[in-house]
Amino acid sequence: MIERTGWDRGLSVTADGKGLVGHAGAVLLRRLADGIGLTRGLAGVLPFSRVSGWRERAGVLVQLAVAIVLGARSVLEAEQLQRHHQGLFGTPASDSTMRRLLTALDGTALARIAKVRRRVRRHVWMLLNLRPGGFPWIEVAGRRLRGWVVVDLDATVITTASRKEGAAGTFKGTFGFHPLGGWCANTGESLAMELRPGNAGANTVDDHLRVLAACLEQIPHSSQSKLLIRVDGAGASHGLLQHLEALNTTRRTVRYTVGWKITQEDEAAIAQLPASAWETSLTQQGELQGGYQVAELTGLNARGGWPEGMRLIVRRVRPSRRHLKKLTDFEKKTGWRYSITATNIRHMWGIAGSHQIQFLDALHRDHAEVEDRIRTGKAMGLRNLPSQSWQINTGWMLAANLAVDLDAWLRLLTLHDDEDLAHAEPDTMRFRLYHLPAHLARHARRRFLRIERTWPWASAFTTSWKRLTQLPAVT
Repeated sequence: MIERTGWDRGLSVTADGKGLVGHAGAVLLRRLADGIGLTRGLAGVLPFSRVSGWRERAGVLVQLAVAIVLGARSVLEAEQLQRHHQGLFGTPASDSTMRRLLTALDGTALARIAKVRRRVRRHVWMLLNLRPGGFPWIEVAGRRLRGWVVVDLDATVITTASRKEGAAGTFKGTFGFHPLGGWCANTGESLAMELRPGNAGANTVDDHLRVLAACLEQIPHSSQSKLLIRVDGAGASHGLLQHLEALNTTRRTVRYTVGWKITQEDEAAIAQLPASAWETSLTQQGELQGGYQVAELTGLNARGGWPEGMRLIVRRVRPSRRHLKKLTDFEKKTGWRYSITATNIRHMWGIAGSHQIQFLDALHRDHAEVEDRIRTGKAMGLRNLPSQSWQINTGWMLAANLAVDLDAWLRLLTLHDDEDLAHAEPDTMRFRLYHLPAHLARHARRRFLRIERTWPWASAFTTSWKRLTQLPAVT
């Protein structure tokens, strides 16, 4: 017999509790979706019926997104979670109902939902402008990019262990999918994402143009006067850069930074740079970054076909051990590892020193934060696509993007002044708020969701709920 150690003396564990709610943070997410008009907007574009037993598709999609935020990895887990929450949200949708919904999300339905998301985003951004501190402008090299909306494009790999529709070998030697997405760096929102087979090209121009167009459609027109588009090396194509230049109008300024694949011509141009051309780079806080240097390469390796006025900024750093095997002969000879950024930025209105090469280098390096957005998306449903069907996986990806937006909006609108939660990762939000247990009580035809008062983030939970109930109505 196992000896008791003291703490468990007299303790019995049973499964006969009543009125208990796990993952109580679902009420915050659902209240947010309703308060900003997402649920009502989806109801206007998704199928509706008054037949007995029909489940409103808008509510089903919103609850699926909420379940994904809470950690559901499949429609079956989403159904199980909703059954646990039926005291809060009513009769849950079955997994077969959710599958039928996702299957019905064809191109026409997705386009209509995109318009709903754009209207909702416009309302949310209006609320962000009204909150203390205003809209979240990003900071680079110690300078705030006030007035600039930054869009980051990047692709990622989603692996799979089975032969799902559209899965194929990837450039990383794995098997799965290769979706391309775009995120708003200011808010962390998932603006658009396109599911692609695993063997889709990393720098396919048409794919980048479609995703970019979908991203720009999501940005409110009132916020499109100054746009910065950042892409890694996959964006260094004539078609994409010429398209970005063509987006400039008398009312809209579009700037870009993209990675650049170094060629032998580039290395020959770098070799011509005098020692005086190299300057110490800057950290994201605006301080000198010893051991890292940047220089202007524009004009030394001019080649036709690229947009007029495009600048090339070269960066060099002493290679680490993991890079030694990938160095070119030129890099081995010089003892430096090089990278190049292409940009059309000669001045960003309102940003002092935006023409300086140190600032431009730091501006593009800040694009690396898109990896955080990708990691967030994979933590919310995109680590594995749950179905054999391409159509269902496409719908699941949409629900996962809605989940990312709900999590971002909740922090931006109700937790912006909480240093511990304003920029919290999904796992942190789940541990502190979303997975919080509560007791659901009823009295005088009212319901009370009671959480443990000694929980360290109990005040943050109740503050978030209070602010959600005080959001202005959608007009």
